[in-house]
Amino acid sequence: MKIKVMTFNLRTDTPVDGINKFTERVDRVKEVIMNEDPDLIGFQEAKDSMREWLRNTLSDYCIFGCGRDKNYYGESTVIAVKKNKFEVISMDNFWLSTNTELPGSRFGIDQSNCPRITTCVRLCAKEISAPFWFYNTHLDHKGSTARLLGSTALMHDIALRTRGEKYVLTGDFNALPDTREIEFIVNAGAADATATLGGTFHGFGRLENKIKIDYIFTNADFDASESYVVEDNPVEGVYISDHNPVCGFIELN
Repeated sequence: MKIKVMTFNLRTDTPVDGINKFTERVDRVKEVIMNEDPDLIGFQEAKDSMREWLRNTLSDYCIFGCGRDKNYYGESTVIAVKKNKFEVISMDNFWLSTNTELPGSRFGIDQSNCPRITTCVRLCAKEISAPFWFYNTHLDHKGSTARLLGSTALMHDIALRTRGEKYVLTGDFNALPDTREIEFIVNAGAADATATLGGTFHGFGRLENKIKIDYIFTNADFDASESYVVEDNPVEGVYISDHNPVCGFIELN
């Protein structure tokens, strides 16, 4: 079974973005999801109102995830699962910190003030019997040490939780491919299904050369040549997001 996976940083809803604030982009966000029709989506930067919009808008999907703050509100790493393709066995949220079960917790050190959360679900595709896992995360935008510790916590959880089962990991890792935080993930056994792709972050068109910080990792089979960056040409100055959505195909058996 081949499944289509998307990672999509929505860019959080903030008035400083002017015509590109989320409420002005919702039609374009919906359009790209409907056109691409992925089986699994990992969203980043979804605030409370954005999670509600996703639940109300994406009727073909089950939406999972909570906010990263200590009261379970705030930005989230929401997962969307196609209802007609999968049975959901379990789900969880955990924080990238020394106490992964403590809401709102952080590593500190060079980390920003933002807690970092990961959402995961264990799924069974209706065409196959073997369960697999879908993880979605967002590493810190400020500290490289915090990102490395986040990668360590993330891969430690994957090793303990999946117990050899197949998994897919999406996210905004805020790190270039040659950084130690990305190399750690690859060395821990997660192959980059987006390895052949170019830049993904463009800052609403402000960057002349986009940078690659969005990834799809997996221990399942894939053909990297099938992965692609979704084009984001502005319509009257309005973009889909400040990141390009990224799609890849994973083979399960």
